[in-house]
Parts: sequence; C-alpha cells; structure tokens
Amino acid sequence: MNDFDLKAADWDKNPMVWERSKAIANEIINLIPLTKEMRALEFGAGTGITSFLLKDRLKEITLMDSSREMVRVINEKIDSSKAKNLKAICFNLENEEFKDERFDLIFTQMVLHHVNDIDGIIRVFYQLLNKGSYLAIADLYKEDGSFHGDGFTGHNGFNMDPLSDILRKNGFSDISHKPCFVIDREISETESKQFEVFIMVAKKE
Repeated sequence: MNDFDLKAADWDKNPMVWERSKAIANEIINLIPLTKEMRALEFGAGTGITSFLLKDRLKEITLMDSSREMVRVINEKIDSSKAKNLKAICFNLENEEFKDERFDLIFTQMVLHHVNDIDGIIRVFYQLLNKGSYLAIADLYKEDGSFHGDGFTGHNGFNMDPLSDILRKNGFSDISHKPCFVIDREISETESKQFEVFIMVAKKE
C-alpha cells in the first residue's frame, strides 16, 4: 500500500479537504462554461469530492486515481449516492497510455506537485482533450518545502509563469490563474503556516 492507500478511509473526515474542494469546484463553475453535454476527467481524484460537487453540471465524469483504496472509496460513494454519471478507474496516467476516450474537461487538484514529469503529463492532458476543451489545475503556489517536509520528492508548488509556459508549449491558450484557497497547516508542534492554492485554466483550441 502507498501513502494514499493508507489515508483513503479517513480522507473525507477532514473538513479542510471539503472546504478546499468546494472552493475549487466553485471556481471551475465560474471560470469554465460547463454544459450537460461535457464529459470530464478528474485526474488524481482521491475520494472524488470535487467530482461529486460538479456531477450535476456535466454529462459524465471519469474519476481516475492510481490508489486502489481511493478508487474503492469512490465506488462505495457512487453506489450509496446512486450517481449514474460517475465512474471510477484505477489507472496510472503517468506510466500508462489511456486510449479509452476523449474529454471536454480535465481537472485536477493538489495532484500536479506529486507528478515528476510536468511537461509529460500536460502533453497527455492535451492529447486526451477534444478540440475547444478545457484544462483546470488547482495546486500550491511555490513554497519553501515545509508543506510536505523532509523526504518529499515532488515539487514544492509552482510559479505561474513557468507553468503557463509549459501549457503554452504544449498547445494550450487562453491561460489564466488566480488564488482560490488558503490551507492552514501545522508544520511542527509549535508552528503553523498558511499555504496558498491557485487555480489555472487553459483551453485547447
């Protein structure tokens, strides 16, 4: 089991996770012209909170995560809610080629900083989107590494200009970004810190 497998059962018990997902879902609604004809992909869906918040505004959402336990929790929630337009798949998009379908929207929150090859995953997103479709990324602004602490091997957040350049290089346009949430986190027994989350939206022409 990986770290996210171990966290899956209790993930939805954290009020901050809900508050963050609500803030991000609201920004997606405000920034992207969602319709009931759109098929969406949530990459790194976790327990799928954001997708459940958006499900009534979209035709279908595929919730993708590489954690089997997260996907198990999603499926339990889909069964209990009887949501007919949500489907969960356990899939590692970083290492495997996804050929099943194309989407009108891809969204992801607090996942990109865990991805080693940012350029590569943005290229995959572009390939999976239909013409005229949207990408929404919510993640941490650049920070000093204290969010995850010692031993973390991912990215310590992002600066907006370099990330925008990567999107532009891979064919995206109409790129915009804004702050959307603040995380209060204890980084030691005596110190807490605030970390700001952005949302970036881009379009595949």
